[in-house]
Amino acid sequence: MKTVIFLASALDDLKKFSPVARREAGHQINQIQKGLEPDDWKTMSEVGLGVKEIRIHVDNEYRVFYIAKLPEAIYILHAFVKKTEKTEKKDINLASKRLKELLKGRKTND
Repeated sequence: MKTVIFLASALDDLKKFSPVARREAGHQINQIQKGLEPDDWKTMSEVGLGVKEIRIHVDNEYRVFYIAKLPEAIYILHAFVKKTEKTEKKDINLASKRLKELLKGRKTND
């Protein structure tokens, strides 16, 4: 089973989800660890190549941006409550910044 690594504040942000949403996010991340797709997801090419979004619809709209295509781990880039119909630019920019930092760090370690 692939390791899950939460970047920056992503784990703390996920912990702020409602208990039902947190449990659902954990279930969906576990699906990814098993090599399956989440129940409701979409690609997030605006964030970066290979980034996907878990979509959780419970008492609110919750989103988790992740990348699973890297061989060593599944990286959780950002977790947040979606407050508008369109994903806010600040959420896309934050996840994109974390992805760039991750990929830059991987290149210096190779």
